[in-house]
Amino acid sequence: MARVKGGPFSHRRHKRVLSFTKGQFGSRHRLIRRANEARLKSMWYATRDRKNRKRDLRRLWITRINAGARQNGVSYSQLIHAMRKANIQLNRKMLADLAVRDPQAFTAVIQKAKSA
Repeated sequence: MARVKGGPFSHRRHKRVLSFTKGQFGSRHRLIRRANEARLKSMWYATRDRKNRKRDLRRLWITRINAGARQNGVSYSQLIHAMRKANIQLNRKMLADLAVRDPQAFTAVIQKAKSA
């Protein structure tokens, strides 16, 4: 039985790898082995940084909430504790948006949480 070399399939796979690394520097978009290494590394970074983006955004929201809360004489931790006691269920993303775009509504939320 004749040996199957698989030329067209290899060529297709190589084209897919090279098209993925288009725009990379030097041999990273020209040579198959270097391009494949670059592709694997970039996919690893992408997976890691999808997690890190969530972490960074949460840090940003907490910073904004803390700044808005301190303008109203409360710390971040005191505000979150008061909101839990008052059963106010606003997530940090919405709270940060209120603190930045609508300070009056944010102040109203703080007053409601303080009273409870």
